[in-house]
Parts: sequence; structure tokens; C-alpha cells
Amino acid sequence: MFKYIIKRILYLIPILFGVSIIIFVLKTFTPGDPARQILGNSATEAQVQEKRDELGLNDPVLVQYFNYVKGIVTRGDFGDSYRTGKPVLSEIMPRLLISAKITLGAVLIGAIIGVLLGIISALRKYTWVDSGVLVISMFFQSVPEFVIALVLIMIFAVNLHILPATGIDTWQGYIMPMLCIGLASVASYTRITRSSMLEVLGEDYIRTARAKGQSEANITSHHALRNAMIPVAQSIGTNLGNSIGGGMVLETVFGVPGVGKYIVDAITQRNYPSVLGGALIIAMVLTVINLLVDISFVLIDPRLKTTIISGGKSKRKKSKIAKASA
Repeated sequence: MFKYIIKRILYLIPILFGVSIIIFVLKTFTPGDPARQILGNSATEAQVQEKRDELGLNDPVLVQYFNYVKGIVTRGDFGDSYRTGKPVLSEIMPRLLISAKITLGAVLIGAIIGVLLGIISALRKYTWVDSGVLVISMFFQSVPEFVIALVLIMIFAVNLHILPATGIDTWQGYIMPMLCIGLASVASYTRITRSSMLEVLGEDYIRTARAKGQSEANITSHHALRNAMIPVAQSIGTNLGNSIGGGMVLETVFGVPGVGKYIVDAITQRNYPSVLGGALIIAMVLTVINLLVDISFVLIDPRLKTTIISGGKSKRKKSKIAKASA
């Protein structure tokens, strides 16, 4: 298990290199001059060239990339923002905390609603209730998140005046972004919960419990639900990563000062260090989340630990057999 974790951590290195290379290539072919953006249209060409030299933009792309990677590896320096002159890392970390709060809240909302709908659908299978639940869950999955965001703003901010349309000055400002991102994952939780519950309710020990005279409520809560939640718990980690990506657009819609809005603003401003730093940090966070999810799979279902260990042993055994036959 320890070797498996080390291997997954080492996978982080090529992933980050790949992300940085892709962004650097896109940066090269993106129209616009950051130096001109900073100085304005009134600046002379000599001033623009001087600013480009200061920012290192006149160096070859390979030299720029090498210097950037060297700064990250040796000093943990993701560069300085073109707009503020402050270190990118110091600007991103407070925003990362805001994005994390919204993401965790959205996953919690989506899981609660999806699990409840999935249980209701499984207990009322092949009825109009089952069909209605599936239609509702698929509706939230099909409609784009920014459309749901605009509808929520119209209802709760414009018409009812009970929630702020933008910003997170108060705790009420977190509600609509969390709800909007959470509703997008309801369909996933509903389908997984429904299929898992139907599978568990068909097991022999459920029929035995019914034969002993236990109530359906007791069977559902104490026997079926506990085992049916294993696939749901495993899917939470996957939806956690998806919620981080989906939140980038919605942070701009709701005016939330998170990492997503920071990156979007940096793109429009040609603020390349901020774009690079934000993308790399998000890639790092997603990779760590995937690693923790894989570890949680083993904790939830110990059979996977046996599979991982036996897989490593079988590979070593095959190599020994190959050497012996050679």
C-alpha cells in the first residue's frame, strides 16, 4: 500500500509538467501583448520593449519555461502577478480557501439531495415516483450550470430579495453558488444510490430480515442503506474534482473571489504568471484529491487492498517465471 501511494505521488510530476507545457504553448500563440496591456495604448514602443525585457518576454520560449520551472522547483516561486507585482502564490491561497468552502458545501448538498432521491426511487421502483425522480435528476444534469445560476439569481435575489446576487460579504452569499454546483451532481448520486439500493435489496440477507418480521424502515436504515452507501461514498471523491472545475465559471457569474474567477480575470488581462500558477495549483489539488479518493476506496472496501497487493505480487511472480523460463 505504501509503495502504491508513493507511485501515485510520483505521477504528480509528469502531470504538472504536462499542464505547464500546454499553458506555455497556448500562451505563445495567444494574441495580445502583456506589456502593452500593463502600460496602456499611450506607451511608446521603446517603453513596451523595455517592459518586455523586464518581464522576460523577449527571451525564447524554452528559456522562459526553464526559468519558470526552476523557480518553482528551487524556491516554490510561481512568479509575480503582472497586475499587482505580488507573488502569485500569496494571491491564490486565500482564494483557494474560498473555492474549497464552496466546493465542499456543493458536494454535501448534491450528496444529500441525490441520496434521498435515490432511496425514494429505489423503494418506489417502476412507479410514477421513480420516473419523476429520474426526470428531475436528469433535468439538473442536462441544464448548464450558468443557466441554473441565472435562474437562482432571478428568483432569490431579484424577486424575493432574500439572497445577495453577487459577492460573499455574508454567509448568505455562499448559498446560491453551493446550491448551483451541487444540483449539477444530483443525477450522478441519484443513479448510483438507486442502482446500489436495488442490488442490496435483492440480497438474501434482506429477504431473511423480512422473513424474521423486521419492518421495512428498519431493514432500509440498518441493513440496506449501510451497504448501499459504499459506491456513493466512492463517487463523492470523483464529484469533488468535477465540482472544482465547474465552480470556475460560476465564481465569475456570482462574483465570488475564488481561484476560478482569479484565473478567468488573469486570462482576459494576459496575466500569464497568474494563469500558470492557478492552473498548476488546481492540477495539484485535483491530483491530491484523486489520491485521497483511491486511498479511501481501500478503507471503505478492504478487498481493493488485497487486489493492489496481489497485483504487485502477481507481477513479481510473473517476472520470476519469465526469468526462470529464459
